[in-house]
Amino acid sequence: MTRTDNTLRLAADAEQALVAELRSSLRGPVVGRDDAGYDEGRLVWNGLIDRYPAVIAQCRDVADVVEAVRIARRFRPVVSVRGGGHQVAGSGVCDNGLVIDLSAMAAVQVDATARIAHVQAGARWQDVDRATQVHGLATTGGEVSTTGVAGLTLGGGLGVLMRTHGLSCDNLRSVEIVTADGMVRTASRDEHTDLFWAARGGGRGLGVVTSFEFELHPLGPDVAGALVLYPYDDAASVIRAWRQVALDAPDTVAPELALWSIPPLPDVPEELHGQPVVFVAGTFVGPAQQAAPVLTPLRELGSPLADMSGIAPYVESQSAVDELFPDGGRYYWKSHMVDELSDELIDTLVGCDADRPSPESVIFIRTLGGAISRVGPDETAYPHRAARFNISIDGSWHDPGLDATAIGWVRSTWDRVVPFSTGGVYLNFAGFGDEADLGATALGHNDRRLADVRHAYDPDGVFAAAARRA
Repeated sequence: MTRTDNTLRLAADAEQALVAELRSSLRGPVVGRDDAGYDEGRLVWNGLIDRYPAVIAQCRDVADVVEAVRIARRFRPVVSVRGGGHQVAGSGVCDNGLVIDLSAMAAVQVDATARIAHVQAGARWQDVDRATQVHGLATTGGEVSTTGVAGLTLGGGLGVLMRTHGLSCDNLRSVEIVTADGMVRTASRDEHTDLFWAARGGGRGLGVVTSFEFELHPLGPDVAGALVLYPYDDAASVIRAWRQVALDAPDTVAPELALWSIPPLPDVPEELHGQPVVFVAGTFVGPAQQAAPVLTPLRELGSPLADMSGIAPYVESQSAVDELFPDGGRYYWKSHMVDELSDELIDTLVGCDADRPSPESVIFIRTLGGAISRVGPDETAYPHRAARFNISIDGSWHDPGLDATAIGWVRSTWDRVVPFSTGGVYLNFAGFGDEADLGATALGHNDRRLADVRHAYDPDGVFAAAARRA
């Protein structure tokens, strides 16, 4: 192997042999550097990521995954695993290595009687929502329906149902995973319990998860939601009022607040498009006709510019902001866990937002607690069970000329929030995923145990690069 740009690269003859063996062993397409479809295959949702793998193995089934892992163990390239979704940190694609691409494996099967969904690792949450809502069922998924099931779940899984039903990873019954020895294992509370513990919030590097089994809950087809736009000039006072409403809210809602700019939504007057604003939102997890007492406080935090609250199909609600996060946009997101929204922190956030580099960028506050906090910090790899809020600083833009400015704004805002943080970060919103202390901040005291589980199933480090990008 040779080292180029700090990345291990296979010698040319070894790379050719790797590609040849993959092609002779997999049913799915194997795409090399010189093949048609290479540039399309190496791109992920985040247009900021521009990596050049040696080869992309586009797996059709579990047998393909087993073969890809067997070959990776023999040739020892850098390995990354790609699901079907966002890849905010770009962890699904590597430079000069092997991408095990699961995006063609996107089937969802629902057992409505047992309230279970079997979901392949290439699926997106829109696939899950569409299949489960046929039966009036749902589980905690991403707030943007084009989010991938695998990445969100393995990193924890924040979503609008989380205070009622827990995180995505809390709703797991089992995972099917191909470990570094090429074995297909089922990890659950009864089998390979250490691997199941790690898969619930520990991120990547455990192997290749090929499918998930989720518990489902009655919900829909219609849900009631609050969506209110408040004047930006009132941001500090609205956040202070929202703070108490969020703390008092029952578990049937996860109040959200964002400092953002009004997108060109069809229900918003055109003269408001692009105007900075305070977004307040919440979805009631229960019968829509019972929502008013829970959602009304979110609509009375000041004098709204617009109130778009109402009842909508759950599938529509979950996909309402998809167009605001387009494929190929440029994204850099970081986060903090916070216990208290002090007046000083609120003023800090408003001050940082004044320097927001683009209308698409956003400072987002999510209310945690509820079912999340009823799981012990050692019960799963996800440790942030006691935190009351998540603050994400989401840089989103389109012009490559803004790269340095936007990334700098996210990092400087994140730095200014450090004094108010618990010290924890959400693994799925962790910059490029390469921060030196990411294990400690994202996994806390569970970091050492997770490392032990990874070593037990991958003693030779086949997935070591994936673990570093977890």
